[in-house]
Amino acid sequence: MAAGPEALPVPLLVAAAREALGAGPGAGRRRRLPAARALQAAGEVLAVTAGLKPALLWDCGAAGPAELWRYLGRLREAGLAPGRLHVLGMGGSALVLRPGLARGRLRAVLRSRPAPLVEVSAERRGPALCGPAEAQPVLRHLTALLGHLRDAEAASAEPVTSSEVAAGDWNLCAVAGVLLGYPAVYTFAQGAENCLALTPLRVFTAQACCPRIQDGLRVRISSFSVPESLCAQLRDVLDAWCQELREAFSAQTDFVDLCISSEVVSLPAVAL
Repeated sequence: MAAGPEALPVPLLVAAAREALGAGPGAGRRRRLPAARALQAAGEVLAVTAGLKPALLWDCGAAGPAELWRYLGRLREAGLAPGRLHVLGMGGSALVLRPGLARGRLRAVLRSRPAPLVEVSAERRGPALCGPAEAQPVLRHLTALLGHLRDAEAASAEPVTSSEVAAGDWNLCAVAGVLLGYPAVYTFAQGAENCLALTPLRVFTAQACCPRIQDGLRVRISSFSVPESLCAQLRDVLDAWCQELREAFSAQTDFVDLCISSEVVSLPAVAL
């Protein structure tokens, strides 16, 4: 039986996060990134490098693209991120991409008929799949982003690269959702509210254990929602997402015990 991947050094992973993302050496203990959050961050990056999702949206305090680039470099030194990664600044957010997977996801959505876009602008009575005309603005943004990523990758052979895309009037919710690998994404008028309040939403969550980092560490690989009323129309793309994730999971050795679950929720307000 083949041996599993080498365990990653927990102290180095924690130090990498604290020094690159949180307060550096000599800062007060109250400002230091908790060790548990540092290990979760490492697990989320590992899920990208393992091919389980094309990207992650960074949510770690005030860290921006520059801090994130430094962090990924430190993770490489610790042995966690051997493959190529790209830090994308977009509309004030920072994402970590596995470039080939991210471009593949963009191409897949651009080829889809119909596009897996759900219109949820506040003036609607309820969510609905976008028609061809409604989908065109988002598809143009995805096409522009695909070109940007191609150019960024061609411009450097470094293992960790970074770029900033001029998002302008892009629908960032939809574009980020596509990059994150969601099978269907929401779109709505820029700066407007949405119509999802008290709407039954089916929330899908994929999690797995990462003993390579720490026994018992459970990492959330993906979490997204679709309106329960549209699940039947979206069944093919939801099934394809599940099957592709299971296949990718079988092809890697960093995570074990994949769990894909779903539940229906209704919330008084939904932030996108």
